[in-house]
Amino acid sequence: MASIFRTLADLWSLVVGLGITGKQFCKPGVTVHYPRAEVTPEAAASFRGPIELIGLDKDPAKPKCIACMLCVSACPSNCIAVTRAPTPKPTPEELKAMAEAEARGEKPKKPAPPKAPGTWTYDFSLCSLCGSCVEVCPVDSIGFSRDIYMVGTKREDFVFDQLARLARKAAARKAVPKAEAKAAPEAAPPPAPASSESGAPGTATPASEA
Repeated sequence: MASIFRTLADLWSLVVGLGITGKQFCKPGVTVHYPRAEVTPEAAASFRGPIELIGLDKDPAKPKCIACMLCVSACPSNCIAVTRAPTPKPTPEELKAMAEAEARGEKPKKPAPPKAPGTWTYDFSLCSLCGSCVEVCPVDSIGFSRDIYMVGTKREDFVFDQLARLARKAAARKAVPKAEAKAAPEAAPPPAPASSESGAPGTATPASEA
């Protein structure tokens, strides 16, 4: 008896699975047949492509990154390499102030290193797109790109200098409004208002006054 109930349960699970398959089979396909068709921007909004740096609101060419190295530590694939920006050389005024402080027996105040990366390299060929770097970044400087059509012929094509890439994207955004303004046709001047005086050029004389 138990074997009969087990067989019936197995058959019911098979019927349920076939029902789901048949329901999906009757729906229209959602696969995009590239290159005959392209993915719409709405569909690409949920795509998680290779990571990229996010720029500052005031200066999109400079990243929000503070070179804290948390992304490097969190990456399980070791595909991120970041170095801190070097400390700037002190100016003549700062050198003079440091010498005066030392002469007074005080500890001179040296220039602080900037909270910014000097280099930011990303090897997409090693990345598993786990998102650990995106989640751990304290300043939200890393995000997923929407680059669907990325291709390459060799492994080196997928090793990105993210600082240079961010600068190129910022320059491209600035160039788009200029190109649109240049391509826009000049607005036609508004027509001159018709004169209310009788006999003025371009005006008709009423029949009652003729």
